[in-house]
Amino acid sequence: MIEQDVMKTVNPTTGKPLKEYSLMTNEEASAAVKRCHDAFVDWKKKSLEERAEVIKAIGKNLAASKKEFAQLMTNEMGKLRSQGEQEIELCAKICEHTAESGSKELQNEPERELPGGGRGIIKYSPIGVVYGIQPWNFPAYQVIRYAIANLMAGNGVLLKHAESVTGSAIKVKEVFEEAGLPKDLFTVLLINHDQSDEIIKNDFVRGVTLTGSSKAGRHVAKVAGENLKKTVLELGSNDAYLVLDDADLETAVDWSVKGRIYNNGETCVAAKRFVVTEKNYDKFLEAFTEKMSKIKFGNPNDEDTQLGPIVREDLRDKLHEQVEESVKKGAKVLCGGGIPEQDGFFYPATVLANVEPGQPAYDDELFGPVASVIKAKDDEDAMRIANDSRFGLGGGIFSKNEKYAIELAEKHFDTGMVFINGFDVAQPNMPFGGVKNSGYGREHGGFGIKEFVNAKAINILK
Repeated sequence: MIEQDVMKTVNPTTGKPLKEYSLMTNEEASAAVKRCHDAFVDWKKKSLEERAEVIKAIGKNLAASKKEFAQLMTNEMGKLRSQGEQEIELCAKICEHTAESGSKELQNEPERELPGGGRGIIKYSPIGVVYGIQPWNFPAYQVIRYAIANLMAGNGVLLKHAESVTGSAIKVKEVFEEAGLPKDLFTVLLINHDQSDEIIKNDFVRGVTLTGSSKAGRHVAKVAGENLKKTVLELGSNDAYLVLDDADLETAVDWSVKGRIYNNGETCVAAKRFVVTEKNYDKFLEAFTEKMSKIKFGNPNDEDTQLGPIVREDLRDKLHEQVEESVKKGAKVLCGGGIPEQDGFFYPATVLANVEPGQPAYDDELFGPVASVIKAKDDEDAMRIANDSRFGLGGGIFSKNEKYAIELAEKHFDTGMVFINGFDVAQPNMPFGGVKNSGYGREHGGFGIKEFVNAKAINILK
């Protein structure tokens, strides 16, 4: 048994504490898992149509709480208030889409004749309690992304959210239950990392999903694998956006800035490395740097602010260390690159040039508004550089030849997602996930809803 302790949230805009929450004891956490399982036993008996009605109600309740929830996220992690409202709108759309498509995706497949005679039925059945370990950068969306699909599938859902957004975790639970979701079917666990391993081992837990770093993914996969629990891992990345020879430079520059500073640059699927062909390199770099240098950072509650703070001081300091290490190894700072002398955990929009292998700006994920601009000889070399990464979550291509861009995305880009002539985070009906050190498994759409179900074969023999 551990001693009772607390979890703390801090406002990154001011650096001042927000609230404290009591950490669960091991016994309390174990009992919470059991209650979630008990709620699942009843929930799995509900028809797809009954589940869909509750999911629809959750979406409506989320939409109704948009302003309040967005403000909470701004307070806890520094997200621009307008982007917080966009996040809640996306969450509501996910609920609506899942309620509509989930019933179709999870229907029994048509009976089939068995080769040796008889009939076969394939039934998609819930597997039980699914445990989600989620980060702070999208306090609502990260939860909705896995929870809604699993609730629609008939599973129970556990959440261990990042400490810095504990209030948001509790808010999600309130929204769910106010919409009619049975009590304890969605359960928030206020626990630490050591306790989390014990949750994975718990016999009632049948699946584990994590969004986090590659290091965290390896650890969770090891613990889950040793206990024969299926995992879905959405891990970090250093997504490359290619500016090809025939790219429209104005489009490329505008979307590249948006893709780098969105959500304060703290997005796993953000545009991070900008690989520009020699033909366009100088013009792109000049225009891109000019726009990035004019990005206004400050209080995320102010309407004219374009960039809020980094969520925690230690993460802001780590980002700055990565910039400094890159500079020591030959990178050049064209704008930004320094820690402002003011309250809060701010870091300005930063552009690094002369980025090469061996530098953090080339090799690693920089989780903040720092852009790495890399010169390529031509389109082929740009694709080589893009794939020269241990990560593979997302990426982008700027080209006036859409057919050519699609061919590159399909046959050559070694990532789970590719965005052409723009930047986006997610769509409810498109698979979300990566390859290589960016993880495995998919979320959203029919792909996500079937990750944690039992494709059960019922054989009716002569």
